[in-house]
Amino acid sequence: MTTTARPVTAPARRRLSTTDLALVAAFAALIAACAVVGGIPVGGAGVDITLQGFGVLLAGCVLGPLRGFLAVALYLGLGAIGLPVFSDHASGLGPFTGVSAGYLWSFPLAAALAGFLVKHVAGPARKTRTLFVFACAIAASVLVVHTLGIAGMKLYLDVSWDDALRFDMPFWLGDVVKMALVALVAAEVHRAFPQLLHGR
Repeated sequence: MTTTARPVTAPARRRLSTTDLALVAAFAALIAACAVVGGIPVGGAGVDITLQGFGVLLAGCVLGPLRGFLAVALYLGLGAIGLPVFSDHASGLGPFTGVSAGYLWSFPLAAALAGFLVKHVAGPARKTRTLFVFACAIAASVLVVHTLGIAGMKLYLDVSWDDALRFDMPFWLGDVVKMALVALVAAEVHRAFPQLLHGR
């Protein structure tokens, strides 16, 4: 008696649904709205404090790594093609090579990392707990946003690492407040929609 071996097939990848795409677009619009709210200039590098970071990390913590990344990438793409969605209503490719370029380039990565941490580290049991979501958001902000932001200012301004770090320091208190708001909102969203991160 002989048996015929069945070919091994890889599991089909789950594609983004219409709902996924709508969420990506909605969060890209939210980030744009956060960015155009009047920025507050701080420090000596000419980089404004805005609500951009709130929108970026909220996208990651709520949507997960893939959709969060895509939402931020869409936002950056809209700005790159000329829509005035960056701080001070800026647009085009200039901001991607300016003093705040490191922060802009960091945003998709930070959203992806925050989403990964909420989904896989906090997990189903703790994604509804504000403290754990806050830890995920602040980790992404410190490890990605501030690190690349400091590197960008060092390169653009041709200053020392110490000076670039000093220029970045005024943003820390604001980030703690913004990440606390991210945690409060994201935890409530996951309580209301426990399947939101499923499969993403």
